[in-house]
Amino acid sequence: MPNSGISTKNDTSRAPTIVYATPKERDAAVVELRRIFLDRPDAVSTEPGDPDYIPPVHQHSVVVYPESTEDVVKIVKVANKYRVPVVPYAAGTSLEGHLNGSSSGSICVDMARMNKVLEIHEVDADMVCQPAVGWMEINETLRDRGIPLFFPLDPAPSASIGGMFSTGCSGTNAVRYGTARAEWFLNATIVLPSGEVIKTRRRSRKSSAGFDVTKLFIGAEGTLGIVTELTIRLAPLEQTTVATVRFPDVRHATEAVVEILNSGIPVQCVELCDEHFMRALNLHGGSQRKYSETDHLFIKLQGSTPRALAENADRAKNVVQRHEGEGWALAGNEEEAESMWADRKNGPFACVMYGGPGARVWSTDVCVPISKLPQLVDETRKDIDDSGIKSAMVGHVGDGNFHAILLFKDGAEHEIARGLVERMVKRALALDGTCTGEHGVGTGKKKFLEEELGEETVRLMKKIKRTIDPLNLFNPGKVSRPYPVWSM
Repeated sequence: MPNSGISTKNDTSRAPTIVYATPKERDAAVVELRRIFLDRPDAVSTEPGDPDYIPPVHQHSVVVYPESTEDVVKIVKVANKYRVPVVPYAAGTSLEGHLNGSSSGSICVDMARMNKVLEIHEVDADMVCQPAVGWMEINETLRDRGIPLFFPLDPAPSASIGGMFSTGCSGTNAVRYGTARAEWFLNATIVLPSGEVIKTRRRSRKSSAGFDVTKLFIGAEGTLGIVTELTIRLAPLEQTTVATVRFPDVRHATEAVVEILNSGIPVQCVELCDEHFMRALNLHGGSQRKYSETDHLFIKLQGSTPRALAENADRAKNVVQRHEGEGWALAGNEEEAESMWADRKNGPFACVMYGGPGARVWSTDVCVPISKLPQLVDETRKDIDDSGIKSAMVGHVGDGNFHAILLFKDGAEHEIARGLVERMVKRALALDGTCTGEHGVGTGKKKFLEEELGEETVRLMKKIKRTIDPLNLFNPGKVSRPYPVWSM
């Protein structure tokens, strides 16, 4: 019979040591899961995966595919009984090691089959859906039904709504619509580590009833609960157009963006792409255009009417010209605007090819106050150039957030990339920024958390984790490691 999972063996601290399942107990857990899902044999898999990471990561012991909240509860109860860690998985687009298995063995809860839109409330401008539905699928569904609304958070194209909730995502639209923490998730159904099910609040647009429990789980990266249903807020569609413009350097581009935003010009997105990004786009992006290989802004403007849209574009053009912006190119129609914006969205894939055969990618992000972005980008660019490895940068410049796409081919270059990332984070923190603007903490950034937030804040986070998940079963080792583990 499995023990309680909590031991004081060789532990003199006040925090208990967690004892995870033995190999025999993990096998028993798999047998029980197969029995529970006997009517769906393909819901439980022990086929080995192929983790294509550097350095190698731990394999999961078993993958389970739930189809309902009740299924997730059953899985979590087995995990509790045998003390097997649980790692939720949706689309797999996260970048900071959120999905790695546990060294003590783990149950991967793959939400892929919970991918339905459940309700659309057009009048209320909200939608109820399961966690594995993608944000692009949501917007396609609304468009196909002729509903003039959309969900504005737009990270990786294949990202799922549950993963976006769990990592506190944002994307290119954040300058206009904010991030996942900005009331876009109205409520969530959550399975807690105990197997209990909670709904964080009702569907009303706002509430001042008690703690904001929904936001407790946004950005918790699956360490506090598994989301099984979400109500998301939708925004009205606006007419948009796209312009590109080049600059002599990042400082001039950033100053132009600050003036555009402070002038009240309606901007949905404003993206900074460095010369290497533009070179990669020319070489591998499949674009209809050839760009000057210098720092560029891609700007998506909004307007309530075609005339307003044209006026807003003229205002933006005047601003960038005052800051030495050249080569202003404005889309002539909707199709051209979509094509130009596709260049920006396809650029990261072109950057992967820019590394050449056998190149691997380390993509990471930081964020600082907008006024500090030129200094951060300049210093990071020089550091990367001096390192000798290939890279490109793209930034959500209206937020002070930028991504470095580092390309490496072997272990030595991987260590060079690691050093570059650490120095980039240190610079961001020194400029009153964050180690992660939108990628999350996972395992990749957790060592910077105390420096960024302070010892007391991290201690509070650990207390919350220990209270909700006393056995440390949910995504252990991610974000922070709150108590010692002894694996038998």
